[in-house]
Amino acid sequence: MDAPLTDGTVTLAPLGTADFEAHYAGEDADMVRWLSGRPSTPAALRAYLELCERQWTEAGPLRNFGIRVPDLAGTMDVQVAQPYLAPGQANLAYGLYPRWRGRGLATRAVRLACAYAASLGCTEAVIRCERPNTASAAVALRAGFTFRQQRSEPDGTLLDWYTRPLRP
Repeated sequence: MDAPLTDGTVTLAPLGTADFEAHYAGEDADMVRWLSGRPSTPAALRAYLELCERQWTEAGPLRNFGIRVPDLAGTMDVQVAQPYLAPGQANLAYGLYPRWRGRGLATRAVRLACAYAASLGCTEAVIRCERPNTASAAVALRAGFTFRQQRSEPDGTLLDWYTRPLRP
């Protein structure tokens, strides 16, 4: 990525090892429940952030951004070429740290991530969330997504799928 994506309020820039302290301090029970599935350990978080850097360097299918305002306020993942996605789809996954929630930042970050996914040639963005995660569903709707379906994951979890067409 040549330059960070910004709308003047939110900036998406690659997530990496320099974000360790802010991310470790920002993670809370909601991020664990809805996004990562387990609390980070220092070793696991360092490994994850190193993976994020490698994905950017190698142009891998997982592009992990820091949501910055300018401080790190959360994370935004753009995932392509995943087994659960149709060709041309990009999955978006995001989480904000507690002090940044309720300010419209996630919606802004999703819109920027959609522009990025379109620049990769994706034609549709997908947000998948569990039905009780009403905050993520509300972000999807505010960002122009529509409810498409509910699908069962291999582990039996039911996820609501929201989609939005993308234009280059």
